[in-house]
Amino acid sequence: MTNTTILLILLALVIAGALSYFQYYYKAKSLLKIVRLLAFLRFLSVFFVLLLLINPIVSNNKVEIVKTPLVLMLDNSESIKYLKATSDAKSIFERLQSDNKLKEKYDIKSYQFDNEVGVADSITFKGNQTNLDKVAINLKSNFKNTQFPTVLLSDGNQTSGSEYVFQFNKENKIYPVILGDTTTFLDLKINQINANKYAFLKNKFPVEVFLQYNGNKNVAATFSISSGKTVLSKQAISFSNTKKVQAVTVLLPADKVGLQVLTATISSSEKEKNTSNNSKKIAIEVLDQRTEVAIVTTINHPDIGALKRAIESNAQRKVTIINPNKINDLNKFNTLILYQPNTEFQNLYNANKRLQIATFTITGLATNFNFLNQNQSEFEFKMANQKEDYLAEFKSDFNLFASENIGFENFPPLENAYGTITGKQNNAVLLSSKIRTIQTNSPFLSFSDQNGKRTAFLFGENIWKWRSRSFVDNRNFEKFDLFIDKIIQFLSIKNARKSLVVNHERFYNSGDIIEISAEYFNKNFELDEKAKLTITVTNKQTKKEKRYDLLKSTSNFKVNLNGLPAGNYNFTVKELNSNSSYSNSFEVIEFDIEKQFVNPDVIKLNQLASETKGKTFSPNQIDELISTLVNDESYKAIQRTNATKSPLIDFIFLLVCLAISLALEWIIRKYNGLL
Repeated sequence: MTNTTILLILLALVIAGALSYFQYYYKAKSLLKIVRLLAFLRFLSVFFVLLLLINPIVSNNKVEIVKTPLVLMLDNSESIKYLKATSDAKSIFERLQSDNKLKEKYDIKSYQFDNEVGVADSITFKGNQTNLDKVAINLKSNFKNTQFPTVLLSDGNQTSGSEYVFQFNKENKIYPVILGDTTTFLDLKINQINANKYAFLKNKFPVEVFLQYNGNKNVAATFSISSGKTVLSKQAISFSNTKKVQAVTVLLPADKVGLQVLTATISSSEKEKNTSNNSKKIAIEVLDQRTEVAIVTTINHPDIGALKRAIESNAQRKVTIINPNKINDLNKFNTLILYQPNTEFQNLYNANKRLQIATFTITGLATNFNFLNQNQSEFEFKMANQKEDYLAEFKSDFNLFASENIGFENFPPLENAYGTITGKQNNAVLLSSKIRTIQTNSPFLSFSDQNGKRTAFLFGENIWKWRSRSFVDNRNFEKFDLFIDKIIQFLSIKNARKSLVVNHERFYNSGDIIEISAEYFNKNFELDEKAKLTITVTNKQTKKEKRYDLLKSTSNFKVNLNGLPAGNYNFTVKELNSNSSYSNSFEVIEFDIEKQFVNPDVIKLNQLASETKGKTFSPNQIDELISTLVNDESYKAIQRTNATKSPLIDFIFLLVCLAISLALEWIIRKYNGLL
C-alpha cells in the first residue's frame, strides 16, 4: 500500500469515531452499555463505507524463472520399426525427457509425429505415413517469436507433404538423431510410374518409369512390364555408384478393349534387404475408337479416293462409299460425308433428322444449293451458275480441337460456285476463303456443335490436289491425313451428357486416401445440390457389403473410404430421387509406403541440421548431444517479475459486514425503543 492509502485509512478511522461520538455521546443524558454498543456499531458502519470508497490496494511482486523450451520430436511411423530402431528411439527419447541437466536448463516439450503431430502419450510406431513438413508447420505455430532448440529423432524418410529441409525456421537449431542403420544396403526400387489412364485400340501408349538404385557397386538389373503372365517389354538396366537413377520409357501395344492391369518389375541377381519396392501396378483403360464412315455421293470424283485413303490411314477408321439411294441402315455409321448433295439425298436427310448422325458436307460444282438451303440450317447459300477458284486462309483462333497450319495458304485453289455464303448460327471457322488476294469474309472450312449434333462444311471440290501438294512438300501424306483424321475424330465423338458423373481411380494403395467423388445433373444439366447420393461397396472375395452416404462439398459430392483392407471391390453410386446409378470396380493394393526404405535419409537430415546451424547425432552420441544442449549459451533462462494488485479487504466481505452492523444497530434501537 502507498502512504496516501494509509493516511486515508487513518482519516477514515477518525471520521468514523467522530461521527459515532457525535451521534451517541455528544449531549447524551446517559452512558448506558447499550449506547456504547450502538456507538461501536455506528463506528463500524461508517468505517466500512469509507473503506469501500478508499478501496485500498495491496501490490504483490512474484519472481519466476522462464526456461527456454526444448522440443523433443519422435518419429512414430512404421519405418522406424522396419529399420529395427524402435528400442533405440524409445530409450533415447526417455533419457532426454528425464535428464536432470536438461530439465534444469530447459522446459522440455515432448511430441510424436507420423502424418500428424501430437503429444507423446502413446508411442506405437504404427503410423502409415511420415510428414516432416507438418512438424515444421507445428513448431512455427506453437512457438511463435521464440528461439529454441529441437531434437528430431527420425530416419528422415518422408512419405507425404512438401520438401521439409527448407520448411523449418532457420533461427531455431535442429539436432537430428539418425535412427536406423546407416550402413548402405543394396536396393533396387521403382520410384514412380507415369502413364495415361486411357489408350486407343490398335495404338501404342507410352509408359514412363523412374528407377532408383541404392548401393556402391555396379549392378546389372532386368526391368520388365507384364500383363498377367505375358511379358510385354523386357530390357537390361545397369546401375553404378555414379548412376543411381534412370528413367525408362516404353511403348506398349493396346491390343484388346477394356482394363489392362500392368505390373512393372525390376530385379537382379544381387540379394536385396527389401524387395517390396521392386514392383508396382498400373491400370490402362483401352477404348475402341473404331469409326464407321460413309462417303455418300452420286458422282465419281478423285476426291472420293483421296478422302478414303486419308481416313483409312488410321487403322481405327473404316470407309464405305455408297450411293444415297442404296443406304439401308444408317445406324452402323458414326459419320456421314455428304459429297456434293443434290435432290437424291432427300431420303438420307429425312432419316438423319431422327438419328442425328454427324455430317461432313463438301460442296462443289455439282452441288444443288437450293436443295441445301431447304435441308440444313447452318448456312444460307446465294450462288450463281458461275464457277470460282477459292484459296484457303488458316484461322489461328480456332479452338474446337487442336489444329495446326499444314501449309493451307500454299495449297491449290478449290472450285465452288460463285456466290455468298452466310452463316445462320454460331460456327467455328478453321479456314476462311479468298479469291486471289481478295478476302471474301466467307467460311471455307467450318464446324458447329449444336444440340448434340456435330457438323462440318467444306466449300470446294478437288481436295485431292491438297493431298498431292502435301506429299510434294513433306515427302509423305502424314500431315494431310492427320488433318482429315482430326476432322473425323471431332465429328465421331458423341457429346451426350450423363446425369451422374463419378470420378475414381482403378487402383488405390492401402494406407492412401481412398476418395470417390460424384456430380449429379438435373434435366437442364445443372448441378443438383439437393441430390441424395449413396455408394455401396462390396468386397469381391468376402462378399462383405458396406454402404455410405456421399457428402456435399463445394462443387461435388464426396465419400472417403479409408481403411478398406487390400482386395478387389465392386461399387455402385446411386441417386435416390431419380434412381440413376453408376457401377464400376477398384482394387486396394497391399502396399505399405513405410516399407519402401532400407536406410535413413542421412543426406537430408545433415542438410536440415546445416540449414538451421544444428548438428546430427547417431544413437551412440547422446551424451555429446546432451552436453551440446547444456553448454549452449545462446539459450538462457529469463527471470521475470510479475506484479499483481489486489484489494486489501474483499469487496463482498465489506458489504456483508456493513449490512450486519447496520442491521444489528437497527434491531437494537428498535428493541430498546430508541427509534
